[in-house]
Amino acid sequence: MLRRIFLSLTAVLCLGWTVAAKDVDIKKYGAKPDGKTKATAAIQKAIDEVSASGGGRVIVSGGTYLVTPFEIKSGVDLHIEADAILLASPDLKDYPERTDVRHYDSAAMPRFRNASLIYADEADNIAISGRGVIDCNGTYFTKPKEGDNWTGWHFVRTVPRKQSLPRVVFFAGCRNVTVTDVTMRNQPAGWSYWIHDCDQVHFDRCKILADVRYPNNDGIHLNCSRDVTVSNCIIETGDDSIVIRANSRSLKENKPLERVTVTNCVLRSWSAAIRLAWTNDGVMRDCTFSNLVIYDSSKGVSIHMPVYSVRNPQDASNDYGREATLIENMTFSNIQMDKVYYPVYGLIPESDEVLCEAVRNLRFTNIHSESLYWPFFQGTKGCPFEKIRFENCSFVRLTARELPDAKRHGAVPKPSPDNFIHVKDLSFQNTEFTFTGDFTYENDYDWTLADR
Repeated sequence: MLRRIFLSLTAVLCLGWTVAAKDVDIKKYGAKPDGKTKATAAIQKAIDEVSASGGGRVIVSGGTYLVTPFEIKSGVDLHIEADAILLASPDLKDYPERTDVRHYDSAAMPRFRNASLIYADEADNIAISGRGVIDCNGTYFTKPKEGDNWTGWHFVRTVPRKQSLPRVVFFAGCRNVTVTDVTMRNQPAGWSYWIHDCDQVHFDRCKILADVRYPNNDGIHLNCSRDVTVSNCIIETGDDSIVIRANSRSLKENKPLERVTVTNCVLRSWSAAIRLAWTNDGVMRDCTFSNLVIYDSSKGVSIHMPVYSVRNPQDASNDYGREATLIENMTFSNIQMDKVYYPVYGLIPESDEVLCEAVRNLRFTNIHSESLYWPFFQGTKGCPFEKIRFENCSFVRLTARELPDAKRHGAVPKPSPDNFIHVKDLSFQNTEFTFTGDFTYENDYDWTLADR
């Protein structure tokens, strides 16, 4: 009898959940798939209703929908069908600062802005899914540099950084987030996905196709978040493809980034395919990166803590943390790098303004790269790189003739004649370094300070 009661109660609960979940097509709320009429009000109304009724899918299908910023709320799966496009408004006036934020301090945000196209603030059980497209209309926010003798990225912003669109999808303080199958394309000079202090986040089978000639269009930017997986994704960006950070300055308390897994992805970046840390970023630990292909990138893996953001607090980036950086227990394995400039690049500058507790326990296993330069690490006396392991790796150094466009990559560092400076406990096991020609650092490129 008790078993029958339990089974009956379970059936009722399951039925109740099924009834509560619903599918709502935004066309029922008046959204027009003509690519000209703003569909934001219809989308927001559908999201509000589905969230209030217990959760379900908001369906975007059958055409192109012009949108301005809208908010995803708890329980909602924004499902973009394969025949649908969400097209970002090209009007910068449509991206005002949010005044109703709960989870963070807007004044401490990078670039002094919290504007974004798709937003969620302390929402649980949310998703973006489907085989459709988010088109960011980046051609309206950038312009090419004049002439043919350009260096760095080919395009620049059409407006000052403080007025530009800094993010496309921005989730803050959310829990149980999934992004699956969606393609994002034509990003402007702004981050594609910014995941800020979120838990249990999963990206799978996504495409992030930003123009590599555009600056600052990061792919997946993970900050102060925990238990994150990124799998089976194709990411092409002008700026960093995957970013690992722990900048807590906009949060009420310091939060670490930990337990991130990135696997089975293809990455291309005119900056870093994988970047760890920025300036005074806090704690990042226990992450793995495996089974990756990285190609046509300035840096395969980058650990860099620049000085300029702290030196000038009014700098337009406003992007620095409030605690010493600690990076530990990072594993990189089974990674093929094809025609990159630096396979691994680590730099901690000598500056009182750059706070660093430690960078330690980095393991590189089965890394095979063709690159212009060798792996490079430069720590400081007070914060050396510690316990760096290379196992079963091969590094083939190419000539400048084989990689002729370093100045046209956005972030290729000036080379150094020394590869390991202030590195403690460095080991190589079954690791090969191979030349394909005659080399001198000075003559590979005509480097000048103005170029960088």
